This record gives sequence, structure tokens and C-alpha cells, in this order.
Amino acid sequence: MAFDPATLVFNEAGLIPCIAQDHLTAEVLMFAWMNEAAVRATLETGQVTYWSRSRQAYWVKGATSGNHQRLVEMRVDCDRDCLLVQVMQEGPACHTNRRSCFYTAIRQGAEVEIMAPSVDRA
Repeated sequence: MAFDPATLVFNEAGLIPCIAQDHLTAEVLMFAWMNEAAVRATLETGQVTYWSRSRQAYWVKGATSGNHQRLVEMRVDCDRDCLLVQVMQEGPACHTNRRSCFYTAIRQGAEVEIMAPSVDRA
């Protein structure tokens, strides 16, 4: 059966949450939003494409930073209202130059930075 992105459950803004995960380590890298066109573009090109709510524009991960996400597999949750993209991540996933956007832990009621930014080796 062919997959049709129109069968996904999008919110009132026409968006669906998407979690990016490293396909080898299962590390959660980031969270972002997609609309139907971004889902289609991701599947057609293999370049993970998101919808930027702040810029109101498509965002191909790595287009400006060079830290591309190449799609390995897209998964749909049981309610069809959330996506998981397993990716091959090139460079940091986070705009703060960290491997993952989830670099702050809450431990014993305090925020603790558990991941330092990557060091550029130019």
C-alpha cells in the first residue's frame, strides 16, 4: 500500500510534530514541525525538510549550516499525529552547535547542561 501524507493527522495550523533520531545510536537529536508539503519533500528528496513557524518558511536541515540530515526512515505513530525520522546526521543537529537539542537535564530540581557545544576544528 502506497503512503499518502494526506492521511496524517495535522493540527489546526496544518502541522505535525516530528522527532529526529540518529539511525545508528537511537539518540534523539531534535524536534521540529512539518506540514504536508515538508513531509512530501522529505520523502522525495531524502533531505529532511521542516516548516519553520518563526520564519513561516520551509527549512531544509543543513541548507545554511551544512549540518544535513539525510533521511534513513520515516515512521508514523499509532495515532498518525506524530512522526519519527531516523536520520544520518552530518555535524551538530542543534543551532547551538551541539549534537542534540536536548542538552539540558533537570536533576534534583536544577537545570544541568550535559552537553557542550562542538568545537570547530578549522
